[in-house]
Amino acid sequence: MTRDDELAEYRSKRDTKASGEPAGSRSARGARGNRFVIQRHDASTAHFDFRLEVDGVLVSWAVPKGPSIDPRDTRLATRTEDHPIDYLDFEGRIAEGNYGAGTVIVWDAGTYRNLTERKGKPVPMSEAVAGGHAKVFLDGEKLHGAFALTRTALRGDDRNWLLVKANDSDADRRRQPVASEPRSVLSGRTNEELAGS
Repeated sequence: MTRDDELAEYRSKRDTKASGEPAGSRSARGARGNRFVIQRHDASTAHFDFRLEVDGVLVSWAVPKGPSIDPRDTRLATRTEDHPIDYLDFEGRIAEGNYGAGTVIVWDAGTYRNLTERKGKPVPMSEAVAGGHAKVFLDGEKLHGAFALTRTALRGDDRNWLLVKANDSDADRRRQPVASEPRSVLSGRTNEELAGS
């Protein structure tokens, strides 16, 4: 499967010239790395988009309540279409009338390490996602430590996954970054400030 095939659903849902979103450059699509981004997207309903760089695209989940660093919290994470690598630093206003209309900020960003194993052996991230379970260690500006993503048949939809913080030294039952740290790690703005600019 080519990068263009992987981004077909992304492109079918939007007119990137009208929305201002990245279309996906050839140079970016050739990149292979281990970056992640979490974007706060204030659309018809506010949510957080959790994206991992995997084989030249951003594998993506929508997390309505945002990630928690309390291991007792289980967050719904709905698998969405892959996004182009260019989306890593996308901030802006998606104009009314476009898919996902609203404001987008880069709430957190950094790199991740793949911790997924099966029978004691490492599992490539693309296989982990396809198999329905991935464990990653995030090294971001707001989030650190291990997180697990597991596909579930919750509500009868196999696009629904669960995002849970591992009970490691980076877990914190008191700190609530989604509520207390609303600003972009790129521009320092909130969604509200971006909408008003």
